[in-house]
Amino acid sequence: METETGSTPSHEVDFNVVESSSRVREKVDPAWEHFSLGADEKGHNTFTSLYCRQTYKGGGINRMKRHLAGIKGDIGSCKKISHDVRYQMVEYLKEFELKKKAEKQRQEEMFSVPSTNNDIQEDEDVQEIFSSGLPKKSVLGKRKGTRLVDNYFSPRTTPGAQPGLKSVFQSKEKVRQADMAIARWTYDNCISFNVVNSVYYQRMIDAIAAVGPSYKGPSYHAVRVPLLRDQKKEIQLLVNSQRRHWAEVGCTLMADGLTDTRHRPLINFLVYCPRRMVFVKLVNASEIVKSTKNLFKLFDEVVTWIGPKNIVHIVTDNASNYVSTSKLLCEKYKTISWSPCTAHCLNLVLQDMGNMPHVDNLKKRASKVTVFIYNHVALIAWLRNRPGWTDNVRPGATRFATTFLSFGSIHVHKHDLQALVTSKFFVDNRLARESKAKEAVAIILDNSFWDDINVLVKISSPLIRLLRIVDSD
Repeated sequence: METETGSTPSHEVDFNVVESSSRVREKVDPAWEHFSLGADEKGHNTFTSLYCRQTYKGGGINRMKRHLAGIKGDIGSCKKISHDVRYQMVEYLKEFELKKKAEKQRQEEMFSVPSTNNDIQEDEDVQEIFSSGLPKKSVLGKRKGTRLVDNYFSPRTTPGAQPGLKSVFQSKEKVRQADMAIARWTYDNCISFNVVNSVYYQRMIDAIAAVGPSYKGPSYHAVRVPLLRDQKKEIQLLVNSQRRHWAEVGCTLMADGLTDTRHRPLINFLVYCPRRMVFVKLVNASEIVKSTKNLFKLFDEVVTWIGPKNIVHIVTDNASNYVSTSKLLCEKYKTISWSPCTAHCLNLVLQDMGNMPHVDNLKKRASKVTVFIYNHVALIAWLRNRPGWTDNVRPGATRFATTFLSFGSIHVHKHDLQALVTSKFFVDNRLARESKAKEAVAIILDNSFWDDINVLVKISSPLIRLLRIVDSD
């Protein structure tokens, strides 16, 4: 259709943009994993279910979701779909309906236009255009045009996004009160400031704002029981959705052993594939960790659940019981290979170095200096007034790299410590006449002590740097 001047109306050009951009956005929708997209002889889109193999014409991905969810109406329900996928599709449709209601409420607040049945139908038409990517008619009217344009902009709550009319005229004092309420709740519960960097932080605020002033937060029982149970179901569905990718590209099973505050040996089982890492389960291995036979049964159960054909690699600690268990697994499943954890191997190397007599002697001497300094407030206060001073890393009785980290820390403060014990402040102080002070001063002024520390720092620095790389998130 052309206008009197022979030009193409602007809304037809917008449809082309909508069609090309929406098809790109559609592929991100998780429902596409359960359908294959095709075309008929006229070039119209067709959707084929991967379960019942039924082919449907027209509509969009939301119509296909209703097919999977078993919602009858304009499309039949799938009879061969699994329970977890059906539940996932039902949740997606619920979320879609909530977004439609929130958008409708926002439109009414911005333009002060009371809603009617026609408006609701128009919103559904616009949504169908974006879900299918096949525009069928012109979008006219203020509400349709606004809904169409809004899809090209970020949500109003996105940092740096263009503010809406309501937010422009909103009182700054109300915004400040909302910010103070969030901050006060954070301070009162001693919550880390890093929570504001969570990906769920702004989503939580958006959901509360969408409900409106009538929203009341969940109770203690709701957070502790039903909501936690629902969240666990969602996580389980997410884990189950990754199983298909394990079969396609293979995966690595990782067993991470640790000891909790109650000195219980725990084992975390994780599965890694190029798409993402998934936590599988946590096992209390108090009664089985010392028995290779029982440990093998535990690993075999996890391998069976994941699928032996899906696993190509197993990574465990370098402890003898884990090594023997991994060998038994490799003998049973010929397609699986094993390798020890790099971080654990590096920790064992640093532990063996720290147990050497000469290194152990240096550790004890460095510990005497650190303990003496930190046991006297006046001395540490004098050092903290030095430019560039940072607190020492104290040696810890662990199998990790704290010994060599403390060597590097005390080596950086060599000149500060020597300046302290030779200063008039320390010499005139009564502390300088104590036996422990004389012993610490002798160590600080011993050049051979600092030379040995320097050698160990140069040797251990590359290992610690590599440990940080392989043991990081």
